Amino acid sequence: MFSDLSQSPLSKNLQRLFLLRNIVISVQCLTFALAYWVLEMNLPWTEMVAVAVLLAVLNLATWIRLRRKWPVSSVEFFAQLLMDVFALSALLYFSGGSTNPFISLYLLPLTIAAAALPWAYTWVMAAITISFYTLLLFYYVPLPHDHDEHGSEFILHVSGMWLAFVLSTVLIAWFVVKMGISIRERDKDLALAREQALRNEQIIALGTLAAGAAHELGTPLATMAVVTGELQHENTQNSEFQNNIRILRDQISHCKRTLTQLLADAGQARAEDVSGQAVDSFLNQVLDKWQLMRPSVKFTYRASGVEPPPQILNTQLLSQSILNLLNNAADASLKHIEVEVKWNHSELHLQILDYGEGLSGEAVQRAGQAFFTTKPRGQGFGIGLFLANANIERFGGSVRLMNREGREGGACTEVILPLIRQSI
Repeated sequence: MFSDLSQSPLSKNLQRLFLLRNIVISVQCLTFALAYWVLEMNLPWTEMVAVAVLLAVLNLATWIRLRRKWPVSSVEFFAQLLMDVFALSALLYFSGGSTNPFISLYLLPLTIAAAALPWAYTWVMAAITISFYTLLLFYYVPLPHDHDEHGSEFILHVSGMWLAFVLSTVLIAWFVVKMGISIRERDKDLALAREQALRNEQIIALGTLAAGAAHELGTPLATMAVVTGELQHENTQNSEFQNNIRILRDQISHCKRTLTQLLADAGQARAEDVSGQAVDSFLNQVLDKWQLMRPSVKFTYRASGVEPPPQILNTQLLSQSILNLLNNAADASLKHIEVEVKWNHSELHLQILDYGEGLSGEAVQRAGQAFFTTKPRGQGFGIGLFLANANIERFGGSVRLMNREGREGGACTEVILPLIRQSI
């Protein structure tokens, strides 16, 4: 009746606690009936029934609360467990205290807290249950049985039960907390693995679409090349027309070369003989290529690091990824960007600083996701940063986008890449 896939784990645990409390109340009623009518025990039944009624009222309030879509916090769930501990303590007080065989039920809320709540709540619950158990050693309403004949043996037995409870409490709290931490870490690793698998599927899909588009565009480009060639031969008298046709043919040839290189790079990415190159030389080549692509954008380049410069993997995918990040910064800041580079023996730190409008809260959270873009419709597809981030992470690096500190506007793209460790 409470099934909802969108509920938080604590909400589901509170539902389980509600159902478990229903079972406990039912068992309590059955036990009361057995002790009153079958065993004919003389106990303070009015007080004990009142405690059971209050517990039922609490569970009714919990049922009403579960019908609201408020999130369940750790404090609320812990408070619910405390109510159960108080109710159990009251029942034990009126029915023999530490001599009651149901005293071990203190372990139930402790185990639930250890499995569902952070470790601090578990140890607080352990301290509370041990304290209540200790108090019940001295303060309680005795059961209607005479233990005087057992004397010190019975006291020793009760003391041994208390010691066993304390040891069980500590062990359960310690082991279950450790198991909970391990399970949460495993779930986190599984979530990261699922995210990486999804990203790989998106990359494969994009690569397949790019290869198909390259093949499909090859035919119309070849047709355009033939038609422009015929037009160039037919209109040899008009020099201006000839110049325009020549420009058009150059652009068509450039498109064909780009598509050919795209398919070649796709094959190279699958089986590339990766080599090392000095990091300063690699960055200079990337920046030189980018300056040819974006000659109108001015940039400042500052580099520093250990000498001689260590080597970095020289791959087409890595250089293209950095070019994509530079292009994104240039799109946001058309006039000027800053490129700051520092390296040590093991890592390269690259920062690309622009003077644009900065990043919104949504952009900071979703930057790097496939098909997310802040550019106007028709000016961006949202795959450049996604592919750059995926490729850099593939090489063991990371990409982080943030707003620049100490000024209004502007964003910072921070790239960290591992370098090739040189053997001594």
